[in-house]
Amino acid sequence: MNQNIYQKSIDEVFKDVQSSEEGLTEAQAKQKLATDGPNALKEAPKPSLGKLFLETFKDAMVIVLLVVAIIQVFMGAYVESLVIFIVLMMNSVVSVIQTKKAESSLDALKSLSAPDATVIRNNREQSVPASELVVGDIVVLEAGDYVPTDGRLLEISSLKVDEGMLTGESVPVEKSLNAISAEVPIGDRDNMVFSGTIVTYGRAKYLVTSTGINTEIGQVASLLEGTTEQKTPLQRGLDSFSKKLSVWILILSIIILAVQLFRIFTSGGSGNMTNDIVNAAMFAVAVAVAAIPEALQSIVTIVLSIGTKKMATRHAIIRKLPAVETLGSTSIICTDKTGTLTQNKMTVLDYYLPNGQTGEFNNNPETWSLDERRLIQVSVLSNDATITEEGVKLGDPTEIALIDYSDKNNKPFKELQREFPRLTDLPFDSDRKLMSTLNDVDGERLMMTKGGPDIVFSRCSKVLINGEVVPMTAEIKAQLQEQNEGFSNRALRVLAFAYKPIEKDSLTLEDEDDLILVGLLAMIDPPREEVFKAVADAKSAGIKTVMITGDHKTTAVAIAREIGIFKDNDLAYTGQELDALTEEELMRDLERVSVYARVSPENKIRIVRAWQNKGKISAMTGDGVNDAPALKQADIGIAMGTGTDVAKDAAAMVLTDDNFASIVSAIEVGRSVFDNIKKAIAYLFSGNLGAIIAIIFALIVGWDNPFTALQLLFINLVNDSLPAIALGMEKAEPAIMKLAPRDSKEGIFSGETLKSVIYRGSIIGVMVIIAQYIGMQHSSELGVAMAFSTLIWCRTLQTFPARSNTQTSIKAGFFSNQMVLFAVGLCTILYCVTLIPGLREVFSLPTTFTANYIFLSIGLALLAMILMEVAKLVLIRINHKTYKNMESNIK
Repeated sequence: MNQNIYQKSIDEVFKDVQSSEEGLTEAQAKQKLATDGPNALKEAPKPSLGKLFLETFKDAMVIVLLVVAIIQVFMGAYVESLVIFIVLMMNSVVSVIQTKKAESSLDALKSLSAPDATVIRNNREQSVPASELVVGDIVVLEAGDYVPTDGRLLEISSLKVDEGMLTGESVPVEKSLNAISAEVPIGDRDNMVFSGTIVTYGRAKYLVTSTGINTEIGQVASLLEGTTEQKTPLQRGLDSFSKKLSVWILILSIIILAVQLFRIFTSGGSGNMTNDIVNAAMFAVAVAVAAIPEALQSIVTIVLSIGTKKMATRHAIIRKLPAVETLGSTSIICTDKTGTLTQNKMTVLDYYLPNGQTGEFNNNPETWSLDERRLIQVSVLSNDATITEEGVKLGDPTEIALIDYSDKNNKPFKELQREFPRLTDLPFDSDRKLMSTLNDVDGERLMMTKGGPDIVFSRCSKVLINGEVVPMTAEIKAQLQEQNEGFSNRALRVLAFAYKPIEKDSLTLEDEDDLILVGLLAMIDPPREEVFKAVADAKSAGIKTVMITGDHKTTAVAIAREIGIFKDNDLAYTGQELDALTEEELMRDLERVSVYARVSPENKIRIVRAWQNKGKISAMTGDGVNDAPALKQADIGIAMGTGTDVAKDAAAMVLTDDNFASIVSAIEVGRSVFDNIKKAIAYLFSGNLGAIIAIIFALIVGWDNPFTALQLLFINLVNDSLPAIALGMEKAEPAIMKLAPRDSKEGIFSGETLKSVIYRGSIIGVMVIIAQYIGMQHSSELGVAMAFSTLIWCRTLQTFPARSNTQTSIKAGFFSNQMVLFAVGLCTILYCVTLIPGLREVFSLPTTFTANYIFLSIGLALLAMILMEVAKLVLIRINHKTYKNMESNIK
């Protein structure tokens, strides 16, 4: 019913909702309330804490670690098992806390509902809770009221409604009572009002046609429930990698166990078959412990948190931690126009006088002609806007723009209003599209009139030209109409101004004829100054900006062209034109469409999904309720700080300064954060690969296991974590914003990361093998101690080569990241702790492991670090052309 309610006559609507001009009776209202339910939004059940906690254990690596820990319990390795359980529990608790902080979009939507409403029941006005309104009620609205339901207007008096939270328009909508024959979007349904919008001017009565979930806001709530939050590229990459790694670890452990058992059963073992089998099982478990970076999830979370602090300094508040990384992968920014690209403030941009004068007023009002002074006078006197002593601007945005223009170019509007006091007025209404005031101007009573150009032109018989009143000729009128059309083509909102001497103390509608035209003022919601550079910077980073707005197509294209979003051969679609496209047609045109105008919430979701189907990471900006579903559906939703609570709750990031330029700045941080996460991952897996190489080599040649499980856990959880976190604080790589966004299907080991893991891991593995061999010349226990010590030092000193894949440590600035030096120093202290008497035995370090052997292990680690830098330098030279031509990679 509410899909075409605006197209029907009032009588038909009354019949549809089973009501009349007297409204419902109390009995009818109660019956409908019992049948249809309250005027409220339904909330989906939230998952319990227990369910959220259990879902954190779905990760493949977590499952493998749980299995390993349980096996170690049965083997008596209680300390190792306890450490693993503690780490997993910490990760789960952090995850649950993040989830419980998540969105409450429906709660915010509910808060938009007016608590009480004035309704006509039993043929009299009364106040009832808004939640008790039903279809068929007649509601009374006054300026300042929230509209509690959707409905068809019955009576209006100069009604204007701010529908920006639904449509994205910056100017309140003038309402009418006429039925609309065509099918139009929400923003053009002038005979309707919608739940959650605000009456800014006038009063009205309307017939309730939809309540609760059936209202337009209710449909937004349904869309929110139907959208799904997208996993970030990093989450998808880690999930995929975890599954693959778990399978390979399981296969490797089984092979190692099988080989060990084969040797035991074929050689007869050491005489204690049970003890040999247990040792073989522990050996296999050690491989799993060595391969899995137990603290990986925690390290990623910490690095992302570091990124959130950086973004906060750039006016971007992260609500959902993975959004930091997603920003770095963003290839499409779908941005709202009003308040995001523009200032959300109407501003007078140009004027026109019938003598042909246009452009800007000069800076000296004393030199102004009578025509110029009269134009400013009419614009300020025929005006109800004001500015309070606290600086708060009240009134219609176009009227505020007029008094701002006077304050800037002439004299304060309040001074003009005091100098030429208002005697009476004819308020604006949507039928006349005029407003008139009677003012005392230097002892003469003048009626000041403003309104739509075509309306004012038709009411004028004379024109003020160079201080003289002359008849309005067809030629002059044609020039005025041509100028008005020129302003409109520039997407400017135009008002015409006229006046007329009056010899009485009152005004009637008949007085608004035979007027003297003064001129035109043209306004626009101008672009932010920073937007021009931000759009250009986004383009240079390979990011396409798409404007999605509820405003008119002409206005949207004009703004988009001005700021560099819309280029020649680009396309612009309205919501209705988009609806008419098939999926194949949309996918065909998608990359050429730079502007979408008069769109609905469903349109926004369709656009975002279309880009996602192309494999692009999409960011969606917005501030209104109408933006919320698309903000949630997008890979990253970006809400404006001045936007609605609904938009903020649905978004992953909030801009405190509402500045589009801050998005581009945040993307730079996001790219750097992801790059640093890959450095941390490469650091972790290089060390783990080195340990696995040493273990497998020992297995092949028949040596003892070079490490105990406790030694490996100590390195993975303590020694590795601090350097990996320090890598998360690295400054951005050179030219990081000159590269194209990375492919969303790109794995976490893509590019130089896998090469780094292989060559650094291999070097570490070789050094550990050499160390174990040296120690074994004295005893197998000393061989284990040498392997453990060398692995610790190799992984610690590896922090320096891991800082960059495109620069050596010296070029990157050896002391530029103080946290790296701190981490290496602290790791050195922690290593020294294992040498304390009493703890040496716990870490299997015999008394024969003296200072000579310690310094020998340090020397091997230093050699490994030098070899890593040399290998990296060779790769840099090989890839020199790639790094030199990075800008050519931009799409």
